[in-house]
Amino acid sequence: MFEIVTVGALTAFLTAVGNGAAGEMGKQLLVTTGALVRRTLGREAPLPAGPAGRDVLARELHARLSGDQQQNGEWAQLLRSMPVPAVPLGTGVGLPPATRNFTDRQRVLKQLTQEAVRPAAGRPRVALLYGPPGIGTTAVGLYWGAAQNARYPDGQFYLDLRDAAAENGPGPSEVLLRLLLKMGVERGRIPPTEAGREELYRRLTAGRRVLVVIDHASAVAQVRNLIPAAPEVFLLVIASGPAFALEAERIPVPRLGDRDAVKMLRKVAGPEKVALAKSQLPALLGRCAGNAFALKAAAMRLLTEELPSADPADGPTGHSPVRGMAQAACRGLGPETARLCRLVAVGGWPAFDAGLAGAAAGVAAEDAARMLTEAVNVQLVEPLHEGRHRFRPEVRRLLADAAGPEHGIAESSAAVFRVLDRLLDRALHAAHAALPRSWRVEPAPVDGTPYGDEAAGMAALRAEAANVIRAVSVAHEYGRLDVAQRLARTLWPLQLKAGYWDEVLPALQLAARCADEHDPDSPTAAALHFQLGHCLGELRRWEEADRETQLAVVGERAAGHVRGEASSVELLGLLLLSQWQYGAAYERFVEAEQLYRRISSGQAGAEDLPRALALAERHQGRALRGLGRLAESRIRLESARDFFVAQSEAYNQGRVLTDLAETLHDAGDDASALAGIAEAERLLRPEGATPHLEYLAGLRRRCEAAQ
Repeated sequence: MFEIVTVGALTAFLTAVGNGAAGEMGKQLLVTTGALVRRTLGREAPLPAGPAGRDVLARELHARLSGDQQQNGEWAQLLRSMPVPAVPLGTGVGLPPATRNFTDRQRVLKQLTQEAVRPAAGRPRVALLYGPPGIGTTAVGLYWGAAQNARYPDGQFYLDLRDAAAENGPGPSEVLLRLLLKMGVERGRIPPTEAGREELYRRLTAGRRVLVVIDHASAVAQVRNLIPAAPEVFLLVIASGPAFALEAERIPVPRLGDRDAVKMLRKVAGPEKVALAKSQLPALLGRCAGNAFALKAAAMRLLTEELPSADPADGPTGHSPVRGMAQAACRGLGPETARLCRLVAVGGWPAFDAGLAGAAAGVAAEDAARMLTEAVNVQLVEPLHEGRHRFRPEVRRLLADAAGPEHGIAESSAAVFRVLDRLLDRALHAAHAALPRSWRVEPAPVDGTPYGDEAAGMAALRAEAANVIRAVSVAHEYGRLDVAQRLARTLWPLQLKAGYWDEVLPALQLAARCADEHDPDSPTAAALHFQLGHCLGELRRWEEADRETQLAVVGERAAGHVRGEASSVELLGLLLLSQWQYGAAYERFVEAEQLYRRISSGQAGAEDLPRALALAERHQGRALRGLGRLAESRIRLESARDFFVAQSEAYNQGRVLTDLAETLHDAGDDASALAGIAEAERLLRPEGATPHLEYLAGLRRRCEAAQ
């Protein structure tokens, strides 16, 4: 039966492809769709830039398909064989545990429940909890959420924006990325565009009963895309500070009254300890001002039998109670521990272990570990996992502000320099271990502790990613420009192998600007522009990616670095290929091959030349397929396949076989295409390449339908 492909179906498909999954198979479908568009229209058509362009292209395609049953059948098969992937919603790990010392807040809890249970009536269920730092906004949200399991059986998802490397938290696209990861979506299945991520979020939550909690939000832009359309989804946004202009039920968290404040002190310190401090309670309650964090810190001091007393340094009653209690905690610590906390705070590190803390203070890691335990006991530092710690934002600001007056600018700066050096050493070792044969990462330092293998190197880079990203901006701020650029280059394995494009982008942008301002003709500047071009390309920010990659080409050419120039020209070709500009892409791939062939024995890159040429042939074959030059495409792809067979590179062999099968299918040789698909599946199944195997299954269905 003849199946008519409608304009709506074409528009929806083009939208899904344009905003589709990241990674190799998302780009594979993008290139395949462009090739079919070119064949249908009989001319090259650029990738549509937005909804209006997709609608125009869909109508133009539909007009051609209406009079061509064969072309219509091809599109019908593509749409049928490549449906929107069924990405399941994971139940997640739920919310973090609520505090045992929760006190009062009954009015706030009632307001949250009223917003959660009210008739939806077309109005999204959204609440904004807000209040001054330390007042207990997070505690309220977690305490309320702990009792909501029955109301939200499809999952409770918690995202804390405080752990981001950026000072003001992540942007909206990265927030969507991190939430989708929490919802169980594999990174390789998450679309690279903000629009695609929002569409996936809405698809996952449609018809579900879900609680989404976004903690430490600082701007409406971070959460606007998360406002639910599904009536049974409840978005709870928590802000440590004033309310912002979010369309939500705004619920302030007030200070605890004195009666409830005393209850909290008794819960934490015990009634006996509170009774012993009875004479000092009025002054203590005045200093804490109903602030939950300040009260808990005071109670912890009561437990150590150090009765809190007033101090002029704590400031007047109107002074921030969090800062007042942090000052009191510092006075209760030994001078070396207080010094360590101040010096660690100066850099604003997202998380730190004993090694980094010891580097800041210039002490052994063992001594730093002991001091951090002391700081945790007085609530000055918060413990995390795997021996890491962090500060509350207001506590960190207090400690950092005090470091200069207490220890001097020179010592504070030296502390930052020592942490930067320690992070650079760790990152260099990890990057080299993660990509031991790559010329895009520096050799590992002679000193320091190497990582055992590629997996260990990648794990270390992932664990330290936020600190390394933060370190790029800190190094720039402190004038360590070479360190900033070297740190940014260690991020290459994260963007190449782990897909950390959103996370590393700000650091790469800063490092590239830094290189342009201070050493624009250096190989490092060209390398950073290449990394930035690659990152922007993966995020489908095409114009920016092309501009940065062009700068990389110019820089590598000026430095006489043939391998770097060839690699950058090749990246330009890949960017053009993804934008359906097959003729221009082919020219770039040919140019890259010619550059590679200029590398002679003994030159940098000579040992990698055969593999580079094989990849250039593969890319030429893909571009030739887009141009409809199928016989030439087949020759190039078979040559690349033979190289990877000889090298026993199963994954690259499987990728080339996929390209070859698509060329054979376009040429009408579906029997040979199916044989190639079967071989690719055999090679890729042990590699665990699930998205690739799913793509091959769709390609198999297209080939079988055409026979």
